[in-house]
Formats: sequence, structure tokens, C-alpha cells
Amino acid sequence: MKKEKKQNKEKKSFPVLPTILGGLILLAAAAYTAGFVYYQNHFLDGTVVDDIDVSKMTIGELKGQMEQYLLQVTERKTDGSTLEEEIQGKEIDLTYSSVEPLEEFLQEQNTWLWFLPQKAEHRTEGLVSYSEEKLEERVQNLQGFQKEFATSPTDAYISEYSKENGYELIPETQGNELEPAKTLETIQEAIQGLAERIDLDEAGCYKTPKVTSEDEQLLKALEQLKKYADIEITYTFGERQEIIDGALLSEWLSVEGAKVILDKTKVEAYVAELRKKYDTIFRNRTFMTSYGKEVTIVGGDYGWWMDYEQEAVELAEMIENGESGERTPVYFQTAASYETPDYGNTYVEINLTAQHLFLYKDGEKILESDFVSGNASRGYDTPAGAYSITYKQRDATLTGENYRTPVSYWMPFNRNIGMHDANWRGSFGGNIYKTNGSHGCINLPPSKAKTIYETIEKGTAVICYHLPGTEPVVKIQDKGEPTEQPAEGTPSPEQPVEATAPETPATPPPEAPVE
Repeated sequence: MKKEKKQNKEKKSFPVLPTILGGLILLAAAAYTAGFVYYQNHFLDGTVVDDIDVSKMTIGELKGQMEQYLLQVTERKTDGSTLEEEIQGKEIDLTYSSVEPLEEFLQEQNTWLWFLPQKAEHRTEGLVSYSEEKLEERVQNLQGFQKEFATSPTDAYISEYSKENGYELIPETQGNELEPAKTLETIQEAIQGLAERIDLDEAGCYKTPKVTSEDEQLLKALEQLKKYADIEITYTFGERQEIIDGALLSEWLSVEGAKVILDKTKVEAYVAELRKKYDTIFRNRTFMTSYGKEVTIVGGDYGWWMDYEQEAVELAEMIENGESGERTPVYFQTAASYETPDYGNTYVEINLTAQHLFLYKDGEKILESDFVSGNASRGYDTPAGAYSITYKQRDATLTGENYRTPVSYWMPFNRNIGMHDANWRGSFGGNIYKTNGSHGCINLPPSKAKTIYETIEKGTAVICYHLPGTEPVVKIQDKGEPTEQPAEGTPSPEQPVEATAPETPATPPPEAPVE
């Protein structure tokens, strides 16, 4: 009996499994059928048309999406924060050009396998259409294009020179001005894909600086400029100074890429101004004579004479090397003092009218002497002016046309005109020069020439002038023989004037040393 009951129980439980399986099959069939039916007018999962995800959407739903479409546009403010703007589909007449391609894509779907992962990408010829004119107008009205809102980016640059900070690197600024073509292209792509949002900053739609703080050329130029900023070059002209510093140099510099260019024409102009200001050569001078009267010295080549072209070259080299320090200009010729008078207090004073000279050293009169200057009757007048001793030579032989004469002390100051001893003369001073003078030289008694030679140096000033009122006068002696005497008020000659003129030497006095 127990076996029968057990058998009965097994017979009653056996039909349950088929029932469950059958139910599951029915459910699966129903779900499959529902999916099959659903995807008859819905796009399969993974379907993309012209970059638009149309998964599980009907054509009608897509049309409705067009009507409700809006694009959230995120823009950048100058302070780094953001703002949002919208572009609505209806603003730009957004719609589908044609539904025929969509219908074809639906028909081509394998709805039998709707439950399997799908990936279908389709391209059409302008499925989504809009008014390009209205879109461009809308894009142009974005805040990023408005002057009151948008700020243009600025490049990194090197500041102007300042005394406090020299040259500084001013970093770039990003600004928030949109780039028109890029912005329009980005928004067009977003709309064509029916995107919901677009960040213009992330999309790279903003204008950017062309030069940043990391620019290698900019940094190299800055390094060079800092070198120039620290330069200080000082010229000293007596009590006056001229200083070249970073401020002045900044006006002479320009930057080309990574290179700093020194404008050498401006260096030349600067040196030319120094020459104009401090050169004294060829300038008229007011001279206080030993007679207590002032005369204007015109002519001559004494004075400071700067070689400004060579000085400009050397100054430019010094600047380009980044050197600082004291600088003395390159001169063709120098003078005794930068102060007035430039000849200082050591000089030879020659009064051509009185035929009398004075020698001063350090302000003290060393000697005075009569002399004989150039023969006036033959046109050999000794020129007036301010000169300097060119050189000194002992035992020189002076030559000229038809003469060759040795002298012990030769001191040229105006080309081939100079002072020298004239031992062939028996007297000096008076009016001898008018008819029996030299070829332009200053003939001196040998002892006086010796003292002058031993006192002066190359470069010593020689001041030659005429002073009316100091002419020698003729005094009648008791024997009735005339003799020449200095005019009243003039210093007495160093040597008595002889009553008769000395014999003229066989050859005239020489004017220049033998070559």
C-alpha cells in the first residue's frame, strides 16, 4: 500500500515542469512579438542618423524633437566664470528636410533580431535643415561677440623700461572674445547632431594670445634687455658729466624676435651732440692779454676735437658687451682744460702787433721776449689764432726755397710755422718784421728759445693776436739816430734795440724741418 501512494505522488508532480516551461515560452514569445512590433516604427538601439542618436524613437517623435529643440551654449566671462545662452530650433527654422530617408532606414532594420546589440550609422544629404542666415545672425548676437562684454586677448610682452624695475615680462591675457568662424562651425555641428549642450571654451572657440609668457624668443629678448638695463657709462668733462643709463639706452633699443637691436644711428647722434657741446676747436675765444685788454681770438686749430665717428663705434661696442664704467672719448686732439679757458694757465702769448711774447706756466709768467715774425712786405704775415705745439725738436735743419738753415730749438705750432732760435739776427722786436721778417716763423733770441723749449710740451697753447695801440714807436736819440721802442704802456723788451738793422743773412730764415 505504501508503494502505491508513493507512485501516485510522483505521477501528480511530473506535469509541473512542462507547465512552467510553457509559460516561459509564451512570455518570451509575447516579449519578442512586442519588441518585433515595437521596432516596426521605432529605430533600433544604437541607430545614429547624421550623428543624431535616434534609438527607440519614431519619425513622429523626431519631428516633435525638432519643434522643441534648444541648444544650451556655455560661454566664458572675463573673470573666468560662465554664463548660459540658448539657441532654439524655432529661431532658426530647424526641421527635417525629408522623412523619406528615415522611412527607408526603418524598413531596412532587421527587426527579427531586435533583441541583439545593434550599431547602425546612417548618413543623409542634409537630413536636418535650418536657416543659415538666421543661425549666423543668432550666433553673432552671442555675448562673446559684444564689445561691452567681450575682451580681446593680449599677447605677453616686455614692459617699457622703468627706473625702479627695469624691464618686466607682462603676461598674456586670455580675454573672452569669440573667434567667429570657429564658433559658427562648432554650433552648426552641434545643431546638426541635435546636441543638447555645447561649451564654447572646451570647444576652443575663443581667440587666444599669439605670444605667451613661455615664448622662448620673448624670454631671450628679456634676458638681453636686463643686461642693458644695468649699464651705466659716465663721461666726465671737467666739472660736468654725461651719463648713459638704462633709461637712455631704452630709447636706442628695439626687439626683433629674440634679438635686441642697438640703433647705432642713435648712438652716433648722441656722440655728435657731445662733440657739438664740448668740442672747442675752431671756436672764437675771448682772451685777456698781458696788456690788460681783451681780444677775440679768431682762427687756429687749438682745442678739444673729438673723433666722433670712432667714438660712436667704440661706445656701441661697449654697450653691446654690457660694460659699465668711466669713458674718455676718442680725440683727434685734446686741450689743457675742459673749463674756460680751454688752454688752461700754461701757454705762449704772442702779440704780433707789439712783436712781443710772454710765456706762462701754471699761471706764472716765466719770461717775455721780443721776436721777429713774418715779413709783411712779402706777404709772409704770421697768422693770428689759437694753436698748439705740434712737437718739439732739438737741432733741426729748417729748409725752404733757396735756404737750408740749422736751428737748436724747433717748436712748430701752425703746420710749418713755429718758434725757433735765430742766432743770425742782431736784434728783435720793433718793426723789423715789416721788411726783414721771416717766412712766418717766430724768430727768437737763442736764450729765450731755449727757455721756452725747456718749459713747454707738446700740446701747449700758442695764442697769436693783434692788439692795436701796442705798436712799436720810433724814438729819436741824441745823435739823431732813430730807434724803435714799444708803445707806451707795453712791457719793456728783453733785449735793447739796436740803432741799426742787423745784416740780413745770406739765406732767409727757414720755415720747416728737413723731410
